[in-house]
Amino acid sequence: MKRKAFLKYLRRHGCELIREGGSHSWWGNPSRNLRSSVPRHTEIKDQLARKICKDLGIPKV
Repeated sequence: MKRKAFLKYLRRHGCELIREGGSHSWWGNPSRNLRSSVPRHTEIKDQLARKICKDLGIPKV
């Protein structure tokens, strides 16, 4: 999945960018007080996208 499309999916489900790290971006779900890191790769593997969604408490892609 393209990173740009995945970030759009996160925003639609109420997640917000917390901060930019060295090679990852930290995203959080304020309604559940959960957070996860998203790598800055052009392409994010489906398995990793599902894991990030699970960490943030949102429906899987």
